[in-house]
Amino acid sequence: MADIKVGTNYQNINQLVGSRNVNNPGQVTQNTGVTKIGADFGTLLQEQLDKNSGADKRQGIQFSKHAQERVLQRGIELTPELMDDLNSAVKKADAKGAKDVVIFDSLNAFIVNVPNKTVVTTMSGNEMRDNVFTNIDGAVIL
Repeated sequence: MADIKVGTNYQNINQLVGSRNVNNPGQVTQNTGVTKIGADFGTLLQEQLDKNSGADKRQGIQFSKHAQERVLQRGIELTPELMDDLNSAVKKADAKGAKDVVIFDSLNAFIVNVPNKTVVTTMSGNEMRDNVFTNIDGAVIL
């Protein structure tokens, strides 16, 4: 284990233990320097969505907390390609003046508030059967 210097102010435990795995001191691990303590799931998911879409937060679509929960529960895979398609669909709906749209891909439906560029909720294929979409003024099929 790395030598501990008396009188040194350590900012976090990683500085104290260095690159040693505290559960297995003989094993050296790579310290990425990325620690998200106290970050909620929604924040982490949104950061990943932003990273995957390559879009600036102000320009790309966002997911409401409810939609984030549904994505997780329904196991919907948000690939960079899907994020690009959703962003494109929102731009098309906005150009037509739509306010609330349902966007269908081959497996899922996304209910989106266009002015806020926010996915309000999602549904998987089985949940779309016999469902009535209300308060929607447009639809985009990917």
